[in-house]
Amino acid sequence: MKLQHALLAFCLVFVMSCSKEAEEPIFSVAENVTAMEGELLDLVNAHRESVGESALIFSSIAYDYANAHTDYMIASGSLNHDNFTARASGISSKVAAKAVSENVARNHNTAAQALEGWLASDSHKKTMEGNFTHTAISIKKDAQGNLYYTQLFYLQ
Repeated sequence: MKLQHALLAFCLVFVMSCSKEAEEPIFSVAENVTAMEGELLDLVNAHRESVGESALIFSSIAYDYANAHTDYMIASGSLNHDNFTARASGISSKVAAKAVSENVARNHNTAAQALEGWLASDSHKKTMEGNFTHTAISIKKDAQGNLYYTQLFYLQ
């Protein structure tokens, strides 16, 4: 009987300790960044279509490689294309890609700013408008809140 009373008391304390704020949805950094990845993919595809190119199809395989590279850039604290050949080979072996390319970015606070940065660079713009069929974008925050971006493209 004492156990039942203790359990009841615990439940009451637990229920009463919840505030109204806790009832509202709380979005984690990961959820916000995932939404931003989708937004940037939509912006890239809108740009491609505006210049007569077809929209890119999301690839979960490219996403795995993009995530790994974004983690690598955060760990190294630098924007880079290190080990691109290994990423390209890995993707090619899994999906028989005919061509693979990549854009990276850092310190853009919005998807639109990242797109603008890529469009302002001839090489990044050429990649974005290139003859590719599939893509994936990884965006992650480092411990200081800086955003890192990796977009992989491939032609299948």
